[in-house]
Amino acid sequence: MPENSSIQLAENELMRKLEALEPTRRQRVARKLISAALSAIPWIGGFLAARIAYNEESGQLEVNRLNKEWMAEHEKRLQTLGEDLAALTARLETLGDSVADRVESDGYMALVRKAFRVYDQADTAEKRNYVCKLLANAAATSLTEDDIVRLFLDWLDTFHEAHFLVIREIYRRPGSTRYEIWTQVRGPIPREDSAEADLFKLLIRDLSQGGIIRQHRETDYYGNYIKKTRPKKAPGTTASTTMKSAFDDEEAYELTGLGSQFVHYVFTELVQRLDTETQPRQ
Repeated sequence: MPENSSIQLAENELMRKLEALEPTRRQRVARKLISAALSAIPWIGGFLAARIAYNEESGQLEVNRLNKEWMAEHEKRLQTLGEDLAALTARLETLGDSVADRVESDGYMALVRKAFRVYDQADTAEKRNYVCKLLANAAATSLTEDDIVRLFLDWLDTFHEAHFLVIREIYRRPGSTRYEIWTQVRGPIPREDSAEADLFKLLIRDLSQGGIIRQHRETDYYGNYIKKTRPKKAPGTTASTTMKSAFDDEEAYELTGLGSQFVHYVFTELVQRLDTETQPRQ
């Protein structure tokens, strides 16, 4: 066999061995993401240590029922976490190699750690799903800065599903009044002095002060907001003796610019990719 052929065969064999030892870039990205996520959840280490101790000691001593229940509960949480991480990494793999640099960056890993701290505190599977969607979309797009993504994570941590129902309704029907929002989300209108009315006013106030929704404003050609002019009262009319209704049917509401981006990042499957010009889709 010629010497060059022998050298080539040796090089090929060495490359095969190196490839067997070195994970692919996708595998490396997945491992890095999973490691960042697990490091952000404080109970993971304690649970794994407790499980090892339980397995070693279960044949020698009786573990009390409370410890068994604690182990079983955290076993379920760990299983759910594993399923969600697998779904997230699979979603990121569909984005292709164009986002690999983004996913491996220190900035994105910082988002992952913050996101999974929020994920761990989430009370519902729906909110945990929102966190994973936000991470996938933050990897796929450059529509907004990481500082804004961190703000979106703060909103996910702060607000509840009742807030998100209001946000989604305004997103579906921009210009909806409070009356229209309530009837679409909950149904019949309750009394003004009811707990339901107080809750609805709280939801609207939280979202308005948080910068997610606002009352509709007219703008000029340059995007400047036009001041409202109060209509003059007709002669002989008297002021109303009741306060403005929690279910007012006059003032229209819309999402703010940040609110619209929040919806696209959290409630949609995939927003605009880094390497395409496709539009966001539901």
